[in-house]
Amino acid sequence: MTGLEPRIVELAYYPVKGCAAVRPGTAVITPAGIAHDRAFLVVDENGVYRTQRRHPRLALITPEISRDGSRMSLHHPELPTLSFTVVRDGPRRCVDLFGNAFEGIDQGPVVGQWVSRALGEAGRLVRVPPDHRRATDGQTPGTSGYADSSAVHLLSKATLALLDEKLRSAGEPAVPMERFRPNIVVDGWEHPHTEDLLRRVTLGDCELGYAKLALRCVVTTVDQRSARKVGPEPLRTLAGYRRTGGGLAFGAKFAVVRPGTVSVGDPVEVTRWGVSEL
Repeated sequence: MTGLEPRIVELAYYPVKGCAAVRPGTAVITPAGIAHDRAFLVVDENGVYRTQRRHPRLALITPEISRDGSRMSLHHPELPTLSFTVVRDGPRRCVDLFGNAFEGIDQGPVVGQWVSRALGEAGRLVRVPPDHRRATDGQTPGTSGYADSSAVHLLSKATLALLDEKLRSAGEPAVPMERFRPNIVVDGWEHPHTEDLLRRVTLGDCELGYAKLALRCVVTTVDQRSARKVGPEPLRTLAGYRRTGGGLAFGAKFAVVRPGTVSVGDPVEVTRWGVSEL
């Protein structure tokens, strides 16, 4: 046993999909996840999404957004900071996210020029419109912004510790938690992959419902500080023990059953358990 009560030890949200995280001590959980999480998306001139899968330089952009979402600043180690008023409603443009059709509110040419300089190729920044109505799948249906799928990604330190142990045994360096870009990190569970078994969980005054396993992609091979792909790890090691019919599973995705506020240090109360899909 760890001797610890399971608690939240880290919160993170990603205002611009694919860009760096904001790590608050307290966060509001909306029906679409942590407020402002993946509310913005970088697209090409045709509206096609850009993520770290093919554009790892997104990792060098650090967004900062006001509590009410009205102002945003974009930071980059090689560019002057850009601050602007968020365009929250206006003309829509078509957005392609993994082949699914959505809409976005373009943040204008000045923001687009800054993003293009940061990426080294043409891009635009769009925001989810106020009437964004995306349905997410899984055991508990829900909604989200421009996230890959469900609203909340939860991962435990025990799960990462097992992976790092396997990496070290293979002569490979451990990987940091940030490679997996979770929203909520939990410590205090004795066994790795306990998050796979949760079906209903209360954190702070919000409740989450299990949707599905989190499947990993090439983004986990991107060093989030340098924006360089340093693979094939951890995917090679995960393939040895976390392979499912759909890919490599690591962490779990959740829908928001009851919105609320959560803080680092809050206990994690599991109200319903299930069995692993793996």
